[in-house]
Formats: sequence, structure tokens, C-alpha cells
Amino acid sequence: MRTRRKMPRHVTPPTPSARPWTEEDPDREMRIAVDFPLAQLLDEYAEQSARYRELVAAAALDQRAERAVRGGLHVDLRWILLHLTEETARHNGHLDILRELLDGTTGA
Repeated sequence: MRTRRKMPRHVTPPTPSARPWTEEDPDREMRIAVDFPLAQLLDEYAEQSARYRELVAAAALDQRAERAVRGGLHVDLRWILLHLTEETARHNGHLDILRELLDGTTGA
């Protein structure tokens, strides 16, 4: 969820972030997930999604990011939404592969 949590913030003024990873422990978020109940994770995801829907509804697609991404590029909201769609599709594909390895079902 790192990308989905981070990307929409590029079009808003900087705010403090409660990131589960640090420079000393960049993979911490991969280990601590098992400590959280699934219902809590889904509730937090729904709350975050609602906040971003409000953010996107209030902005224009050609609004430039206040903070730069790779190489100092100031992307627009349209680029951010496309990137989030790509990332979500990629992660869904990973989950589909894992499901297929578990139960052998393909093409479902």
C-alpha cells in the first residue's frame, strides 16, 4: 500500500506521514502485517480510499504535483491516477498467481 498511500499526496501540501518502514528497516511493513486483524486493515483501506476520492473530486486532472517524483518531474493528477491503476492491477496479478499456485484454478 506504500504507493497508493503516497502518490495522491504529491498533489497536496506536504503533511506528516505515519510510515511503517524506516531507512534502517525498509521492509518492516511486510513483517508487521500479520500483527493486524484483517478487518482493521480493510477498514483503514476503506478510510484511506474515501479520503483520496474526496481529494480527487476536488482537483482537476491537469493539476500539477506540488512535490516532484522521479528525476524532479512534477506530474499531474491524471498521471498519478494512471500510475495507481497500473500498480493496483500489478498487485492483483500477483495475488492471482498466488491463488492459482494454491488451488490450481486458472482463468477464473
